[in-house]
Amino acid sequence: MRNYRIGQIVPSSNTTMETEIPAMLNARRELFPNETFTYHSARMRMMSVTPEELTAMDQASDRCAIELSDARMDVMAYACLVAIMAQGNGYHRQSQARLQKAVQENNTNIPILSSAGALVDSLKEKNLGKVSIITPYMKPLTQRVIEYIEAEGIRVHDSISLEVSDNLEVGRLDPANLLEHVTRLDIDGVDAVILSACVQMPSLPSIQKAEDKIGKPVLSAAVATVYQMLKTLNLETRVPNAGFLLSGN
Repeated sequence: MRNYRIGQIVPSSNTTMETEIPAMLNARRELFPNETFTYHSARMRMMSVTPEELTAMDQASDRCAIELSDARMDVMAYACLVAIMAQGNGYHRQSQARLQKAVQENNTNIPILSSAGALVDSLKEKNLGKVSIITPYMKPLTQRVIEYIEAEGIRVHDSISLEVSDNLEVGRLDPANLLEHVTRLDIDGVDAVILSACVQMPSLPSIQKAEDKIGKPVLSAAVATVYQMLKTLNLETRVPNAGFLLSGN
């Protein structure tokens, strides 16, 4: 048996990543019974998804990384996509390097990734160069996410903004509704659909259903985070019923 410690740096109002990440990794037990995972989080204050709160929250990520490194994680993820993307194109590289330096100064060498980096890196790795996305954000923030993704060389063909600014309410959105939202999304000619370009908007129960419904790869920021975590841990990138990215193909 091998146990892996999974660390997450999350907004204080996030209620989804500590649900969906364990759900995906625990679902691997039927495939890989010798793996076990434990889950550990540190929190940054944030209630409303506004540029001002996102910037203030991001400044607390160093403290969170250091606190988690005290418990010697095997991998850590900065689990807030928009907090990274709101800071400017390519910021995930700067953030990850800064957090890596912080934990190294704490005498550890824990690999650190981010949900923002995981999403764009996974799209590029799988040659998914044209996507349509669904976000819970207000339209200006969705546009910021689109600009960030496109700066990484990925074209965003269409988007839907659900316009929910209260982060707690985002976490209460019914993932089943995404199966209706995806039918309103223009997916003509796209390589993939990002069903939730937000780690707080629940989507995991609908990922495989949406993929089966539209016949195209479907993923989320949370799915991409798990994919990159598994790669970092040198584990097979397979989770049952979690869509193309975690199919092992």
